Amino acid sequence: MSVMAASNTVKYGIVGVGMMGREHLINLYHLRSEGVAVVAIADPHLPSQKLALDLAHSFNWPIKYLRKKVWCFEGHRELLDSLLCDVVVVSTPNMTHYQILMDIINHRKPHHVLVEKPLCTTVAHCKEVGRSEVVNSARKRQDMLVQVGLEYRYMPPVAKLIEIVKGGSLGQVKMVAIREHRFPFLVKVNNWNRFNINSGGTLVEKCCHFFDLMRLFAGANPVRVMASGAIDVNHKDEIYDGKVPDIIDNAYVIVEFDNGSRGMLDLCMFAEGTKNEQEISVVGEIGKGEAFVPESIVRFGTRVDGRNGVQTLKAENDQIKYDGLHHGSSYLEHLHFLSAIRAKAKAPAVDLHDGLVSVAIGVAAQLSIEKGRFVTIEEVMN
Repeated sequence: MSVMAASNTVKYGIVGVGMMGREHLINLYHLRSEGVAVVAIADPHLPSQKLALDLAHSFNWPIKYLRKKVWCFEGHRELLDSLLCDVVVVSTPNMTHYQILMDIINHRKPHHVLVEKPLCTTVAHCKEVGRSEVVNSARKRQDMLVQVGLEYRYMPPVAKLIEIVKGGSLGQVKMVAIREHRFPFLVKVNNWNRFNINSGGTLVEKCCHFFDLMRLFAGANPVRVMASGAIDVNHKDEIYDGKVPDIIDNAYVIVEFDNGSRGMLDLCMFAEGTKNEQEISVVGEIGKGEAFVPESIVRFGTRVDGRNGVQTLKAENDQIKYDGLHHGSSYLEHLHFLSAIRAKAKAPAVDLHDGLVSVAIGVAAQLSIEKGRFVTIEEVMN
């Protein structure tokens, strides 16, 4: 009998309790009324361990889960071998995802997994995780779900725009434009996110979210990518172990899809002086829709009704109990994943293929900047 079958409580372990790992901890705390408990964490970085443990104690999780000798581990393998957890959240640095995922997938006890984006830093590693016989058999056995943390889908204004597009109000989508103008990358443990080799590159690390949304809006698969980007402002005066960061801080990316639609990303990471961090525009044959974050405003209208017929609404979701760093989307992500686990769903809402394609577009965009030409998805997939 599995741990979860013996109890109504779904027991979570978090691997990697830096900023995002602790964000997951807080979200799961706000899900406690749904029968959730965090029972273990793993992280080799002692300051992160302490911050997470202090946070967990402040939440007053049931005392039986707070014995440090079984609660806190330095590595993910020890956490897995403890057999304490039903679900593992992976929120470690990008370059570690592949090995951790393979270890979870191949462990003797099946664990459901929520892995932070990007799924992996390379297409090859994403494909290898997806090809795993254990994962494929788990789809049949329904004892292991692996969801990728592309939570921007759940932001209320984005979710509302997806609903409008899928409802056909705009007609067949022809163009998707996403603008993210924001602050530079935050400081992470050992500054791992300052280098492409660790993160996969800015267009993988940060922008897989937006490439995932483009696919959703277009309702199609990417064919080829053209990008232009550079390091113009951020991190140029930083040096780590004698090396200067190589991550780009701005780019334009064009993505062509197999149904003839196109997407464009406008990324700038030195644009703090802006009202909305994300602006999304979707234009179909008969109408246009827009979403704005963090204003949480959605606008949509048709060509026939023109400017005076544009509707504006405030996008809200009463289910959200904690807004957090991503405007409630991480909370909804956990809520949906928990529902899928309890329903013994055949697949999660955001699966390994979604994770793979979002990474592939980012890799193609990075390669396009390097080579100065269009890059096909087939090229990076092979």
